[in-house]
This record gives sequence, C-alpha cells and structure tokens, in this order.
Amino acid sequence: MAAAALPGVAQAETAHDEQGWLNLTAMGPISGDVVYFAELQPRMGDGISRLDQLLLRGAVGVKLSPSVTLYQGYAHVVTPVDGGRDFNEERSFQQLNLALGRPFGGELSSRTRLEQRWRSNGSDMGWRLREMIRYEHPLKDGSDAVNALVYAEGFVAFNDTDWGARAGFDQLRSFVGAEVGLPGASTLELGYLNQTIDQTLGRTRMNHVASVTLFYRH
Repeated sequence: MAAAALPGVAQAETAHDEQGWLNLTAMGPISGDVVYFAELQPRMGDGISRLDQLLLRGAVGVKLSPSVTLYQGYAHVVTPVDGGRDFNEERSFQQLNLALGRPFGGELSSRTRLEQRWRSNGSDMGWRLREMIRYEHPLKDGSDAVNALVYAEGFVAFNDTDWGARAGFDQLRSFVGAEVGLPGASTLELGYLNQTIDQTLGRTRMNHVASVTLFYRH
C-alpha cells in the first residue's frame, strides 16, 4: 500500500527555487496621446546562480482617456538550456491599463493582457490571459516619496499546445513591497514576489523572488 501511494505523493510535491528578477522599463509619450514602453528583464534562478530567463518586451499604445490606455506589443523570451539549444518564445499581446480610483487614500489600478505565444520547440500558437490588480498607498500622509505596494496577477491559458501549455490555470504572482519615488516621475519598486506555477499532474513550482523594478518615465 505504501509503495502504491508513493507516485501520488511525488506528483503532489512542490518544487521551490530562490530567484532574483531585475526589470528595467522606459516609458513615455511618442506624440500626443501615443505612448510606448520598453522592458529588459533578466531573471536569475537556481538560487540566483544562473540566468533562468531573459525577456525583451515593448509596446505602443494610445491614451483613450486619463485613466485608460490600450497597447499593442511584442515580446521575445529566451530560456537557456544547460547542454542544449535555448528555447525561444515569441509573443504578440494586447494590453489594457485602467486607473480604478483612490480607495482608502491609495491608488488602485488594473492591467489586462491577452497574449498569443509561439515557442521554438513546437508549432502551435497558445492563447493566455493575464489579469493584474495593483494597489499602492503612501506610508506618510501627504507624501508619495515611499508607498506600500501590493499586487496579484493571475494567468489562464485558453488552449493546449504541442510545446507544453495546458488549458486552465497557469500561474499566480503575488507581490508585496515598496515603491520609492525618484527624480521626475521615475520610480523604483523593491520587494518579494511569489510565483506559483501549475506544472500539471499535481506538480507545482514555487519561485521565491527578490524583485527590483526601475521605471524610467519621461
């Protein structure tokens, strides 16, 4: 009986890793209501000992109102493979940013992103929806020099692919930390990010991430 139970126990195990993610993002107007953002994100894994993933992402958008911005973007993601060829992923995405108001003296916002994904180790296109809710609150009344910051982002895949995506819940990212004001409108975000990934068959991967994000706004 014990031997028969072992496979089920193994499938239900959660693999943990300590990681460090750096996000460098530039953003601002192009002309009138046309805006852009461009990101460089190296992510270190295996106990922050090697490059786990490199992400390059950019988008052009239109401010439909002071609280609504719609983007079309593209991302290139490189996943190194020890002793083999890197996996490359290409993504087209549509993104909607909404400012949802100022409850309890803070700022509430959302980001909805629909992705079309292709991987170098398959031929299918995967569809994935990402929804983020973000809230920040000043630590000192009348000053936004340092804000407490929390957000959560859920990922749902719409279809199976020949390169490994499975329809349904994909992952959840949860962040707690601080936003620090820099000269101009730029900010630095520092904190802990928990990334919980469904790897199917009852297996889960949980990454504990030291996250640093620099937003250069001009």
